[in-house]
Amino acid sequence: MTDLASPAGTASTPAISRPGLLFAALGFVGLVVPLVQFKANRIVLGEGVLLPGALGAAGWLLAAAFAVGLLAGISARLDYRLRLLIGCAGVVAALLALGATAQALTPPDNNMARVAPATGFWLLMLAFALMATDALSRMHLSLAQRWLMLAGAGVVIGAILWSGWLDGVSVMREYAARKDLFWREAWRHLILAFGSLGAALVVGLPIGIGIYQSPRLRRPVLGVLNILQTIPSLALFGIMIPIFGWIAANVPGAASAGIAGIGIFPALVALFLYSLLPVVSNTLVGLNGVSPAARDAAFGLGMTEAQVLRGVLLPLALPVIIAAVRIVLVQNIGLAVIAGLIGGGGFGTFVFQGLNQTAMDLVLLGALPTIALALIAGIALDLLVEALDRHKPERTEA
Repeated sequence: MTDLASPAGTASTPAISRPGLLFAALGFVGLVVPLVQFKANRIVLGEGVLLPGALGAAGWLLAAAFAVGLLAGISARLDYRLRLLIGCAGVVAALLALGATAQALTPPDNNMARVAPATGFWLLMLAFALMATDALSRMHLSLAQRWLMLAGAGVVIGAILWSGWLDGVSVMREYAARKDLFWREAWRHLILAFGSLGAALVVGLPIGIGIYQSPRLRRPVLGVLNILQTIPSLALFGIMIPIFGWIAANVPGAASAGIAGIGIFPALVALFLYSLLPVVSNTLVGLNGVSPAARDAAFGLGMTEAQVLRGVLLPLALPVIIAAVRIVLVQNIGLAVIAGLIGGGGFGTFVFQGLNQTAMDLVLLGALPTIALALIAGIALDLLVEALDRHKPERTEA
């Protein structure tokens, strides 16, 4: 049964929520610093504009509404459901305010001017997002409800983006100018993240099983993988260039097979190498964590060692293995940005182009989708691990 416990009605509950006080402080700072920056073009720094300065009387009313929501969150006796509603409404309102501000400040038929989110917008988003997250963590929702919350958040944000309300914001104008390129690089980013993860699972799972069955191999194998993991990411990507460049130039057929010093292939190899340690070590930990009684019972039923591995050990170790998948996927979504430095594509293409051109809007075009992908992947896989953990006792008893 879902526990939607409220803090109200308990004598020991303090009057002020310390997390709520922190969120309110962040939000109020966001209200007194510029919400956006108006720039004559995409490169210049521009000048900050407060919410009331952009929207006039409507901006004052909206700022007052933000302030009321932040003040309400300070009360420790505020019902968690209402706290969650205020947090979600604040995030949506901040996005809508950003779009309205961009529409109000951009001169008609001006394709050069840019309205970019400034410190105030990011602090408001952070304050209300933290308020909603804090409420969610205390409500003890069921798995199904949390899946619905994740899907609902995606639908709402997607609806705002597709409605065109934010089209006047600088990062969306950069997107409009590069729409086809954006989706091509998004696809390459997914190939880098999921392709390297798939290769690591194909190679790492057998290695993990092998060192579980042969303990004397554990130290040397894990030692080598630890050394690979300690190499800085930028250095590892750089090492790939001369190695695969030499192979492409000297090994017949290598270049025609797609092997090259720059491009998506060396980036995939580097991400694959980074992925091996979490997969191998979590596979070993998961198999070691299976109860000896469950294994002995399986052998007592006449199962062979291969059958015990497939039917007992791996299913019971699956939550720990999925945890490794989560670590690797979130890690690789972030590290794939560096692939843009060696021609591997992905969202890093926009990040490094923006840095070279001193165009922060272009940097955001690559950074924001990367962050969103990592958050969605991390939350979804956390929920999947929890679902598997809940069914684990049932499988053990069976």
